[in-house]
Formats: sequence, C-alpha cells, structure tokens
Amino acid sequence: MLDSWERARHVLAGAQIPPDRLAHLRPLTGGTYNTVEELRLTDGSRYVLKVAPDTPGLRYESRLLVAEAEFYRGAETAGVPAPRLVTLDDDSSVLLMTASPGDPWDGSLTEAERTYLRAELGRQVAALHRVTGTAFGYPSGALGPLARDWRTAFGGMLEAILDDARRFAARLPRPVDEIARTLRAAYDALDEVTVPALVHFDLWDGNILVARSADSVRIGGLIDGERMFWGDPLAEFVSLALLGDIRKDEAFLSGYREGGGRAEFDRPALLRLALYRAYLYLIMLVETVPRAMREGDVRWREQEVAPELVAALDEIEEATS
Repeated sequence: MLDSWERARHVLAGAQIPPDRLAHLRPLTGGTYNTVEELRLTDGSRYVLKVAPDTPGLRYESRLLVAEAEFYRGAETAGVPAPRLVTLDDDSSVLLMTASPGDPWDGSLTEAERTYLRAELGRQVAALHRVTGTAFGYPSGALGPLARDWRTAFGGMLEAILDDARRFAARLPRPVDEIARTLRAAYDALDEVTVPALVHFDLWDGNILVARSADSVRIGGLIDGERMFWGDPLAEFVSLALLGDIRKDEAFLSGYREGGGRAEFDRPALLRLALYRAYLYLIMLVETVPRAMREGDVRWREQEVAPELVAALDEIEEATS
C-alpha cells in the first residue's frame, strides 16, 4: 500500500493539489482491466486515480486512458453527469478525475425508480451523441489514425479483434475466418453513418452510478469511459441492453427520443446493430485469454455471450444472403 500512497501523492502534486492533504486511499473493485483507487482528502473531497496495466492486452486497449479522458471532456461539454478530468499523464498511464456520487445501478430500484432513471439516462445519452468529432475511430490511436469514414474505422476495429482472437487462440463458437466473412458481408450498411458521434460503448449497469437522497433518486454519473470512440450512436445501444434487445427498453428510448436522439430500427439500422453486437461479444470472449480469467468466468461467457454472438452472426447472414 505504501507504493500506492507514494504514487497518489505524486499524481496530486502534479495536479497542483497539495499531496499532504491525502487522508485516505482505498482500492475500488468492479473493473476488469485498470487499477482504480479512491483518494479522499482532508477537506472531504474525493478523487479517483486510474492506472493502466503494463501486461499485454487486446490491440484496442493500448492507451485506453486517453480515450477515457476524451469521454470526460465530451460529457462535460454535453452537460452530462460524469467524473471531471483533473489530469492525464499518458507517459505513465495515469488518470486522475473527480469522483461522482452514487453507487452502481443494481436490483434495489423500484419499478417506478427504474422507469424514471432509464428515461433520464436516455436524455443524457442523447446529449452525449450530440457531441461530435472530426473523424471516426478510437482517439487513443491504438488502431492507427482516425479514419475519414465509418466503414474504414469500424472495419479496422473488427479486424483488430479478429486478429486478437487468432493471436490468443480464443475459444469462439465459430472459426475466426468464417466470422470475418460473415461480418464483411454487412459493411455496406456502415456507409449510412456520416457524422462521428461520441459513443461510450460500455454503459452496462455497473458503469451507471445512481445517487439517492432522502426523497429522490438520480443518475450520479456515467463512469469508465475508456472504451469510448467516435462513431455511430446506434452502437451505444449494445451495452445499454447487454445480452438483450434495446427495443424492449421503452423508458430509455422515450427519453432518448425526447432528448433529440434518433432511434429508428429499419433494416440497415438492424444490420449495423448486429455488427456492433458481434463486436462487443467478440471482445468479451477474446479478452478472457489475456486477462487470464477464472474458469467459472470463462464458462459463463461461453454459455451466455457466445450464443448472442451466434445470434448476431445469424442475423447478418440472413440479411445479406
């Protein structure tokens, strides 16, 4: 723990925060990649320190904290509750941000609270998607420079995860080359996307903080924006309905449309949505190898995630045959 304290004091000093004000440090759990710690200062203010690992990972995971910093800048521009960036040291792979109030979304919410919060979340995600970039892809540069068109950017993202699958000999429900052929058959649908929007791409319940007071409940912050990219807003719907169907989330879609978001599920949109589902589920299956996940976790992904990947591939094959 001494090393963590020394590192935290050093980061605080670099952010022009007196390091002797550090009163408490504790590790935060729930993430699966970075080391995350909460720093509490003598005045009660709270910060979160994130440190990237130096172990081999997936290709897109290089310089993830750069993307996370980009997400927090975008969220601030959109007026969406999220941590505020304090400092990013890309050389040492360290990110310092403010702490957002609340706890991860869980099953303790009443149905009325859930409906209210999903609509609020929809409006916030629509605001995020109004933030646009100059080109498409990961801002970290992990897969190369940003691309001028979405087909090039997302095609490169898919090819990278398929290369990772080969490199790590990941256990997939279909051969990698067969998956690649199926995905490429749907690339024409990507040409409909012409504006690079801010996409979080990891908005499952654990990354949505819910803050309670005596008489109200609200979203305290959207966190862990490290997988952010500039791309198609429709891609956001995959993690928002992880292993499910966003079309069944009427409260979210109502809020999203109320906030100005476009949520139409015509044939090209459904084809793109299948591509994005396939991408996320490939990540979830392939990452089990470099992260050396426990056999129980691997088995759960093979039982729950792999069939969803197959379903997405089947949809693409049916639509493109």
